[in-house]
Amino acid sequence: MTLRIFVLFSAVLLVSCSKTPQETHEAINSKSLTPHGLVEEVLTKEGQDALSPDSVLHILKIGNQRFVNNDLTARNHSEQVRNSAMSQYPKAIILSCVDSRVPVEDVFDRGIGDIFVARVAGNFVNEDILGSMEFACKVSGSKVILVMGHENCGAIKAAIDDVHLGNITSMLTNIKPAVNDTSFHGERSTKNPEFVHSVCIGNVRHTIEQIRLKSPILKEMEDTGKIKIAGAVYDLGNGEVEWL
Repeated sequence: MTLRIFVLFSAVLLVSCSKTPQETHEAINSKSLTPHGLVEEVLTKEGQDALSPDSVLHILKIGNQRFVNNDLTARNHSEQVRNSAMSQYPKAIILSCVDSRVPVEDVFDRGIGDIFVARVAGNFVNEDILGSMEFACKVSGSKVILVMGHENCGAIKAAIDDVHLGNITSMLTNIKPAVNDTSFHGERSTKNPEFVHSVCIGNVRHTIEQIRLKSPILKEMEDTGKIKIAGAVYDLGNGEVEWL
């Protein structure tokens, strides 16, 4: 048992050497060591208020680097569940596709109570998701909205192919604007990976435009610097997040 704790503590020290002072503080001061892994302290309102949108984006970027390097933080999830049961003050809300190959919390090396995650095929926004974002930021204090698409997205391909199937048909109308508005010289079909990639990026940017257009609350928060709205594309092949 003693050896196990020593190994875990050594790992924390090694990781902290490669981090910024802010990340080092997050790695050591906000986490306690247990025989079953690290337990992050539940982020308080005061701790959340002290974060800036830029610092949250930095935390997400550094976390993705750890994910790519297969250096995820060992966490005691059972303890985190108990510690976060009464309150939550997540740093960000991330809108992702439902794709099973995009494990959002792991992609950014985040723990329980750390981020809100909204998921829908094609990572678009509707009234419900906009309401969820407003709750995350205006009510719960999150500092960042991140819209994250991903390569080889089935919903993007279905929109390009103009698929008609049950409720999928109406769902794809939310993605069609990105297909139609994407300027591209070359074959505009799912047989062309470059076109699919371009539409994926266009869809992320279109979603961000819709957030600003359809949510005066979030636009005002962004305009006054209380939050940042950012976009990204996740690479299924190597786990890297491309920031737009």
